[in-house]
Amino acid sequence: MIGKAMMIVAVFSLVLSSGCIKEDSKDTVCIGEKCFSVELADTPDKRTSGLMGRDGLGDGAGMLFVFDKEGNHSFWMKDMRFEIDIVWINSDREIVYISSDAKPCEPIGPCLPITPPEKALYVLEVDAGKAYGLKAGDTATFSRDF
Repeated sequence: MIGKAMMIVAVFSLVLSSGCIKEDSKDTVCIGEKCFSVELADTPDKRTSGLMGRDGLGDGAGMLFVFDKEGNHSFWMKDMRFEIDIVWINSDREIVYISSDAKPCEPIGPCLPITPPEKALYVLEVDAGKAYGLKAGDTATFSRDF
């Protein structure tokens, strides 16, 4: 029995080291020279919670919201603890709008949404200042199709 268990561990280790299974594999979004390792928000529940309650993203990290169809998807900063840059990207993978240094909502008062003037299929959230130099019309490259 112990021999079988050791064999299973050895095979699993071999598979991991060969690259057949990747631990912590992340999707990547690149725009020009800037690349971000992104967590996907590709379900209604993940899109609803987004980055709420977190303390930050980390260097080179982001969250990519993937929607079912293009639209003027609004975002708000409810229960956020840090400022972010929000980048809306259309189905042609062109940036259509950027909201820089979006601030968390105040505990008292209205929490107003940020709505892009153009339709988008994807929204990239990164730490404030990380989208510096990006502009409408720039093209994003994804590590895979969504």
